[in-house]
Amino acid sequence: QVQLVESGGGLVQIGGSLRLACKVSGRAVSDYAMGWYRQASGKEREFVAFLSRSGEDKDYAAFVKGRFRISRDNAENTLYLQMDNLGLSDTAVYYCAADRRHQHMVRGDYWGQGTQVTVSL
Repeated sequence: QVQLVESGGGLVQIGGSLRLACKVSGRAVSDYAMGWYRQASGKEREFVAFLSRSGEDKDYAAFVKGRFRISRDNAENTLYLQMDNLGLSDTAVYYCAADRRHQHMVRGDYWGQGTQVTVSL
């Protein structure tokens, strides 16, 4: 049974930084394409970033390029999302997902419970 557990969310001021973590248990994080998604209140969930299974390819949504960085630590079996220069529009619940069938993230087969990120003035 694969489990994903996010952590690292919290309250931060505009321009601040947070690092989210997604701990994978049950399988190796390198067995999956991994992604981060977010859902703001009243809005649909949207893609943020993905890291391919090989770890060689990554991509980001246009609204986060240059500010967020996705990475993983195979030894810790953990996926990370470093978020810098946060703005009010980054306020959302952030979810990690694992795609077991594709080299790149196509559709999450497993999801974490989410971690709240709130950016304030």
